[in-house]
Amino acid sequence: MATGTTQLQGRCVCNALRYSLHLSTSAPDSEELDARTTLCHCESCRRAFGSNYGLTTKVSVESFMYEPGSVQPKLYKQQDNGVTREFCEVCGAYICEYGEAAKERFRYVMWGTLDEPERVPPKGEFFCRDRPGWMPEIEGIFHKQEIKE
Repeated sequence: MATGTTQLQGRCVCNALRYSLHLSTSAPDSEELDARTTLCHCESCRRAFGSNYGLTTKVSVESFMYEPGSVQPKLYKQQDNGVTREFCEVCGAYICEYGEAAKERFRYVMWGTLDEPERVPPKGEFFCRDRPGWMPEIEGIFHKQEIKE
């Protein structure tokens, strides 16, 4: 089957740190991109996002690139779980994250930093056991109580 490619762009709040995603599609005219957006209700994501869930888009490390002329991202490695987060040194906006096991293969991009986030809608939820009782389950996507289920 022939594939196509699509480029998505994103940035921090102040525009000093910009990136692009070069994503494959299943066919040249397909809208289905090689990316997976999910909500995560784990404690680490809730704290990092300052919300009741984290919303990230998983892409291959090869498809993620900071744009020339951007500032260099600052890195913070969380000690208790090894997750590294990259953020803008100017405005502090958090751009992506990755764990030790995934750092050579994937980037989890903050969905809200994409210029066209609706191009990669959520496909699932993780750590649903930690979802607040007042938040309804999102219909039409997968739901896992943990990451490995």
